[in-house]
Amino acid sequence: MMNRFWSGKKVLVTGHTGFKGSWLCAWLQHLGAEVTGFSLPASEAPNLAACLSLELTSVEGDITNAAAVSKAITDQQPDIVFHLAAQALVRASYQDPLGTFLTNAYGTAALLDASRHSPATKVIVNITTDKVYENKETLSGYTEEDRLGGYDAYSASKACSELITSSYRDAFLAPLGKRVVTARAGNVIGGGDWAPDRIVPDLVRSITSGQSPVLRNPHAIRPWQHVLEPLHGYLLLAEKLWEDEKFGGAWNFGQTTGQGISVGELASRLIRQWGNLPLFTYDNSEQPHETNTLLLQSDKARNMLGWHSRLSFDETIAWTSDWYRAYYNGENMNAFTLGQITQYEQLEVNSVG
Repeated sequence: MMNRFWSGKKVLVTGHTGFKGSWLCAWLQHLGAEVTGFSLPASEAPNLAACLSLELTSVEGDITNAAAVSKAITDQQPDIVFHLAAQALVRASYQDPLGTFLTNAYGTAALLDASRHSPATKVIVNITTDKVYENKETLSGYTEEDRLGGYDAYSASKACSELITSSYRDAFLAPLGKRVVTARAGNVIGGGDWAPDRIVPDLVRSITSGQSPVLRNPHAIRPWQHVLEPLHGYLLLAEKLWEDEKFGGAWNFGQTTGQGISVGELASRLIRQWGNLPLFTYDNSEQPHETNTLLLQSDKARNMLGWHSRLSFDETIAWTSDWYRAYYNGENMNAFTLGQITQYEQLEVNSVG
């Protein structure tokens, strides 16, 4: 059903040169969509966009440049927009809070304002984060009805993005028949992420350089999931929303089985997956504040969309390490990435829970 829906659809992906954006574009093209990307050039090298070398329409631009965003949407007239362009790092938001708010809050407003003037655009999916919730360090997991908040500028700016989306939906988009949602995913891992200050890229850089991996917050608990899990949720959500406006609002896409894995446990399993390598060491220096416990409840997505995690945590680690091994072995990463997408599509939804 998904292939039939996406075939020929015109889709705009902001932030398409990023980790999640590159995976999403690869999947959309696999499904037959006509994909346009809007983004700044990839900020790190290597990067997944370069590895995949996707043949899509790529518009270079800054999401905070409202005129550039408007031109891209006016020129392309997408049916569906996935908004992923963001300053996506908590630690970077301590270094540049104003830039983070500009990108994540104003950038969302620029995207939504441009979309309301596009006759063809019917569905907008704004990708925010699991960190939009007011932190209570709870083990029960946050639901979509929980209060928004944010200690650091990244979390707060994404909560702002949620409020901006709600305002544009009610005041401008819904009266025009346009449908917009926000999607809050858990901590995403997978092959092709080289961003700084993220646990898996940091581990891979250490492992491949022969150094002992260094952990900052080994006891922090996160809802880890493979990148294909929330992307599957975004695709399902856009499809359902196209068909019925009742699928609007906010949606959690967190691991539905085996939540509560610490940073230290993730590091240990990834290192074991790679073989006989040195154990990690600890960075005991003072660090910027980060949430210690963050978990999501995704009952809404499971009950209304039929969405469910397809990979266990161990499978997620294996798929991630397999991707990086293939990259460092010089394999064709476009083909390898498409292979993982195809394999994921073939998994049974209830295979792990």
